[in-house]
Amino acid sequence: PQPVITEDNLVVSIDTVIYFQVTDPKSATYEIVDFIQGIEQLTVTTLRNVVGGLDLEAVLTSRDSINSVLRGVLDEATGKWGVRVNRVELKAIDPPPSVQESMEKQMRAERDKRAAILTAEGEKQSQILTAEGAREAEILRAEGDAQAAVLRAQGQAEAIEKVFRAIHDADADDQVLAYQYIQQLKEIANGQATKIWVIPAELSGAATKIAQAFKGKE
Repeated sequence: PQPVITEDNLVVSIDTVIYFQVTDPKSATYEIVDFIQGIEQLTVTTLRNVVGGLDLEAVLTSRDSINSVLRGVLDEATGKWGVRVNRVELKAIDPPPSVQESMEKQMRAERDKRAAILTAEGEKQSQILTAEGAREAEILRAEGDAQAAVLRAQGQAEAIEKVFRAIHDADADDQVLAYQYIQQLKEIANGQATKIWVIPAELSGAATKIAQAFKGKE
């Protein structure tokens, strides 16, 4: 790895891999003493020039661009040496330890933040579903209670009607009819259900007669 200083004065360690091939053995032998060493030195110089014009963030995010610049410079310079550079790769870019630690802390903070957001959203969704379930259950219970009350009222009305019809069919006079009806109402009133009074129209006259009879006795 080669230490290189960025534009914002941070020393980064860069490991570079170069793929090349010898196209002219004669030139590679006589045009330069050691073409491999020449490639290494040219790579270091070019890398320092390129990275020195970039800050750390740009270096970390511009790997492909740096590769292209390096390959272009090296291929042009090594052509007269009988060497062709096929590819250049920045294998690793390592920031200073202090910067690495700061970056790791930032990444951990971002992960924790995302985890907290996901947890909060999950809890919120759970509470919403629970509340909706409770609301639906209350609605169903209320509807069930209302339906039961209606059915009880209908049953009571039918029972009263049957009693009235039975007494009426027995040819009881109006006073007896009203008296029996009132007794039936008393029994219904002893129950715990909601009371809905259904008074047949035929009893109006009988009830009036009973009231008049009581007044006459007084």
